[in-house]
Amino acid sequence: MAPNGRLIFLLFYLIFAIDGAPIGHKEKRFPSAIIIGVKKAGTRALLEFLRLNQKIHAPGPEVHFFDKNYEKGLEWYRNQMPETTWNEVTIEKSPAYFVSKSAPERIRQMNPKMKLIVVVRDPVTRAISDYTQASLKKKRLGMMPSFERMAVGDCSGWLKTNCTAKTRGVNANWGAIRLGIYHRHMRHWLNHFPLDQIHFVDGERLIRDPASEVASTERFLGLEPMVHDADFAVDPIKGFPCVRRNDQTLHCLGKSKGRKHPNVDRKVLEKLERFYQPENEIFFRLINKHFSW
Repeated sequence: MAPNGRLIFLLFYLIFAIDGAPIGHKEKRFPSAIIIGVKKAGTRALLEFLRLNQKIHAPGPEVHFFDKNYEKGLEWYRNQMPETTWNEVTIEKSPAYFVSKSAPERIRQMNPKMKLIVVVRDPVTRAISDYTQASLKKKRLGMMPSFERMAVGDCSGWLKTNCTAKTRGVNANWGAIRLGIYHRHMRHWLNHFPLDQIHFVDGERLIRDPASEVASTERFLGLEPMVHDADFAVDPIKGFPCVRRNDQTLHCLGKSKGRKHPNVDRKVLEKLERFYQPENEIFFRLINKHFSW
């Protein structure tokens, strides 16, 4: 092909996307990345911070397609997505996917190249956050037992807790505790996706240094990092990171984020730390990454 011919071909390629649509054409597209979990680890914060990058777009509410709405079909799923151009990233967040037995295979069937994002944090802190949210939701139904009783209550307690030698006196059957045994759930995902398609975000560091965690996620998504330290400030009351707008006012996450946790008995915290320590080590070896919990 003559030089002029190559130039004309390149010009047409830049004007039109591969599917024939103009390069700036917007349409609803399936996500190329999904934040699959973990509940109460910082998934909402991560998504809000990622949206500072103008090339990242997500639906408003959690879609829950692969666990609760699968029977509605793929076209329903696509219609929940925002309109994007071919060079923008569509992403969705449904942290309940992490513990779903069916979601990994369903996602792989739709797109075996899907990029998956997992936000994890110290499982003890995550369990307390989970309890705090649940207790506030159930106020109308009466007061919940204390965190201590839920976590390490005796085996004849109202929850019929599983306090065996193996669980070191911890109620490992309680969902808030069980979810923090990350390796059990992660294995299901690794049966369907290679490790290099999964990006792990440190939920603790996301609070301390949001720009670094967001930048690494942007790179994982194939984007040039556009989020920087100057985009954040700390909520003076909650101590949680907020987005700094162009006019220097702050956009902080809702009331449900950065809630004050109950004071938990130190002995209970130590028991939970001993319980999770070997479980964390299994998880770290499984994903070939270590977090400082």
